[in-house]
Amino acid sequence: MEFLAGREPAKPCPVYAVFGGEPFLARQVRAQLRQWVLGSEEGEFSLSTFDGASAVWKDVLEELSTLAMFGGGKRLVVVEEADAFVTRFRPELEDYVARPASSGVLVLGLDSFPSNTRLFKAVAAEGLAIECTPPAAARLTKWIVDWGLRKHQLRVPSAAAEALLDIIGPELGLLDQELAKLALVAGADRKTSLEAVQQMVGGWRAKTTWVMLDAAMDGNLPAALAQLDRLLSAGETPVGLLGQISASLRRFAAATRLVLRAEATGRRVAPREALEQAGVRNFVLQKAEHELRRLGRRRGSQLYRWLLEADLDLKGDSSLPPRLILERLVVRLAAPETGSKAGAMGLAKP
Repeated sequence: MEFLAGREPAKPCPVYAVFGGEPFLARQVRAQLRQWVLGSEEGEFSLSTFDGASAVWKDVLEELSTLAMFGGGKRLVVVEEADAFVTRFRPELEDYVARPASSGVLVLGLDSFPSNTRLFKAVAAEGLAIECTPPAAARLTKWIVDWGLRKHQLRVPSAAAEALLDIIGPELGLLDQELAKLALVAGADRKTSLEAVQQMVGGWRAKTTWVMLDAAMDGNLPAALAQLDRLLSAGETPVGLLGQISASLRRFAAATRLVLRAEATGRRVAPREALEQAGVRNFVLQKAEHELRRLGRRRGSQLYRWLLEADLDLKGDSSLPPRLILERLVVRLAAPETGSKAGAMGLAKP
């Protein structure tokens, strides 16, 4: 939050570690870094993005060391989902961060970044570690007011912010979308109102999305598909719906990853603890734990891939109608886990 509210530095750091359980804030941080480092649209030619699961250090270093044709001569290299990348190339990263050997800027997108590691200390000394965690529940109303003014030039009274939070819930991405809609219809004074929030914000749509997900995660496919049909019939865009769905499912994906990584090192992390670390709120933890256990380790470990596949398909990678793409995702969530007892989260491996 402090980073997003800060001023552009005279010179960007050689390395940034962006970590935490709030994907909306992480996207905002990366977008701000792109603007600071690359500037104009032409600067996008100087951006390179790697998948952390398959990236190799020599390729990343080569990109960092290549002179950029645009963007003021700077290179921006982003390694997404970089936890596995950091594990494989920790010594090389520690050496590079301690003595950056290029003019490029490296951004590591991480789920977690323990402060007791040499790499964290090196980044803190030579770069910047940016923790992307959502505001505490008590501060969310103030965040809505501040974010509306800073990002959308929209003045949001406290009563309107409280109503917006009550309708949408503590989902920063969805709150930002609704603030953008309210900003479009604001008058010359750039101010919204409690009445505008009550009239414009699609509270029933957000709640219907949650009902759809709950039904799917409970294995009630007919109810989930009925809610999806209701949303699409009401004019919701498939891309927008996927964004709402992804905001919740990424937390289940992150929790699954925490459980499996702990098991790989001989430790054990309870599903509830994993969900807490993934950013699930206390008041929904019990329900989320039930849904995670039913989801199982096999499907939970595939959530990131399913969401990416759906996103790419909706944006042109598939000839299927958008409705079928979303229905396929809902079916995958609702289908029973193969070997459910063996694959249930927190039990023995299948």
